[in-house]
Amino acid sequence: MRIINKIFICILFVTLLSCSGGGNKQEMVNNVDKQELDRSLEKANRYMLLQESELINDYIVRHKLDVVQTGTGLRYQIIKEGEGEYIKKGDKITLAYELRLLNGDLIYSSEKEGNKTFLVGKGGVESGLEEAVLKLRKNSVAVVILPSHLAHGLLGDSNKIPPKAALVYKIKVIDKSNL
Repeated sequence: MRIINKIFICILFVTLLSCSGGGNKQEMVNNVDKQELDRSLEKANRYMLLQESELINDYIVRHKLDVVQTGTGLRYQIIKEGEGEYIKKGDKITLAYELRLLNGDLIYSSEKEGNKTFLVGKGGVESGLEEAVLKLRKNSVAVVILPSHLAHGLLGDSNKIPPKAALVYKIKVIDKSNL
């Protein structure tokens, strides 16, 4: 996995150099075949997604989950169905949660950080979490697995979540209100 990170960093460095304002741009473009660079980045990206998907699938098997996978790569299992209408964009919701890495390390929890309250569709939380809550109702309990591109991506959260980390949420919808 480390060799992939080094390859990715090298490709990223070459890309940044080709986009920088310094030097003779035409000379740089001639030195780096853009199509070849694009193919290399695409190949590296596909490989990283495949590796992460295998790690997520291993987690699912180890924990005997019966998940549904969406087109974006989000995986979720509803443990307890809630009641009432499904959550929709514009709703204000409050979640009790535990957030873990695939290795089981607890990163954040409502027990320590307080419940998470947000307006659905307005950002401020991971895009994968926004997608997941649209499958739930008040008092629903679910396990949600966010691949890194639906979580904090290449950088992590600059605190406890490392770069390129898939995340596992266990959530309960405590409150839902229409605004």
